[in-house]
Amino acid sequence: MSTDEKPSRNEDEYFAKQNLELLREHRARLDRERARSEQAQQTLKCPKCGSALVEQEHHHVKIDVCPTCRGVWLDAGELEQLERAGAGGGVTKIFGSLFGQRP
Repeated sequence: MSTDEKPSRNEDEYFAKQNLELLREHRARLDRERARSEQAQQTLKCPKCGSALVEQEHHHVKIDVCPTCRGVWLDAGELEQLERAGAGGGVTKIFGSLFGQRP
């Protein structure tokens, strides 16, 4: 049996199909990553003025704050986490401490 034999047509087709499938998977993965990146960029804009939001940690909860208009934006469940973290102080105390005001 000689090792100089040319690959058969079936082998060429097999590897061409394999390469095509790998390219499709790679393209789909890149499309998913691009969609996630675009979504992340969209969610980091202030709904009021359009400035980029800055993530700040307050009572171990990460909240989004706009440096331009000083708006505070909370994701689902973050208000409840802040209320639990400020035990007994209420929302007024929490947001007062967030903005540097003392009760």
